[in-house]
Amino acid sequence: MIFVPSVMHHRSCRGSDCRLYFPEHFGILCWNVHKKNRHPDFARYLKDFNGQQAIDCLLLQEAEFRDEGICALDDYAFDAAANLEVNGIFYGVLTASTIESDEARPYLSKARESLIGTHKSLLVSRYRFEDDTPLLILNIHAINFRETGSYERELQRFAERAKSYEGPLIVAGDFNSWSASRTWRLHRFKNALGLKTVRFDEKRKVKSFMGRRLDFIFYRGLELLDSAVFDDHGLSDHNPLYAWFRKVSERGDSDKILERI
Repeated sequence: MIFVPSVMHHRSCRGSDCRLYFPEHFGILCWNVHKKNRHPDFARYLKDFNGQQAIDCLLLQEAEFRDEGICALDDYAFDAAANLEVNGIFYGVLTASTIESDEARPYLSKARESLIGTHKSLLVSRYRFEDDTPLLILNIHAINFRETGSYERELQRFAERAKSYEGPLIVAGDFNSWSASRTWRLHRFKNALGLKTVRFDEKRKVKSFMGRRLDFIFYRGLELLDSAVFDDHGLSDHNPLYAWFRKVSERGDSDKILERI
């Protein structure tokens, strides 16, 4: 087990149909897959899901990836930020999309988990709409088994990656917000970036611990058209969160955001 992976940023555009621009209406799926994205049942589930709801962007936490590809996502471009390497296999956060990113950067948490000493990973990806408006997406798996102070400092580091950016923004993932103090700090982080929370009618399906939600999709500069959470997969102890967005006309000036983070 290697706690600082030999390769942190993994990137591929393997699909022949990768587009250059985000559509004005698009769907995202956010899911802690518990290392099951290479399982045959994951491929089948994703295919069936995609036949009913469009998935333009897929944000995975605890994903498994290797140099030869990521199984069910071979038709997607992807960027991944590894936080762990075991026998040449990498694990971390992965953002896959039918649109190839302009640029993406991986980050490791400064804090390590207290039980096994691993970092957590963050991936910042930038995409473009056809009118050249940028869309920034942060895929987060937040630190878990550490004191609240470490949790808050890591959230502040995440916020630093986007605070100079004024355009459309999605921040999503597993935030490990299992206590009142963590939840309070998470919502302060959300408010500092001017983000809204995607609401789900069936709240009980969203992964929680000690009565607190762990998984969230936050957004800004977009119109939320629909949302849903699904528990019909049998693959992970987390359920996939789905949101359907529309681009709004307001535009932020952010061409240099990845140069500043």
